[in-house]
Amino acid sequence: MEKIIEVIRIKQEIRELPIEYQEYDQYTIRSPYDAIDFARALIGDEDREVFLVMTLNTKNQITAVHRCHIGSINSSIVSPREVFKSAILNNGASIIVAHNHPSFNPEQSREDVEVSKRLIECGKILGIEVLDSVIVGIHKGISLKEKGYI
Repeated sequence: MEKIIEVIRIKQEIRELPIEYQEYDQYTIRSPYDAIDFARALIGDEDREVFLVMTLNTKNQITAVHRCHIGSINSSIVSPREVFKSAILNNGASIIVAHNHPSFNPEQSREDVEVSKRLIECGKILGIEVLDSVIVGIHKGISLKEKGYI
């Protein structure tokens, strides 16, 4: 009996919402506030939790944004496999993860901190650094790194 080996070709993912911008430098992450503002613009007003992965190159420029998970009004299941998939496919040097709180209160929960720490450990294994984990609401956001949780 012959064995069949399936050969696959991984192509770059489909882009749902291309973001137009004047200057490429506009999407360089220089501080947690840059990541917070970017995430707020995309998911700050969502009515359920949305988990984003921002893939960055070696110059901290955003090269891809992946809406990784969409949850309920108060939770989202986060799989490290899915989080790092877009970074691997886009040759990312690092990532910043972000999610919103539909209550518009961006204060972190114990689960938010635990998930972020788990993703950092996974990133170390893969060689893709997790630079920060931000939580946003419609008017403000927080950086878990800046607050000292990660």
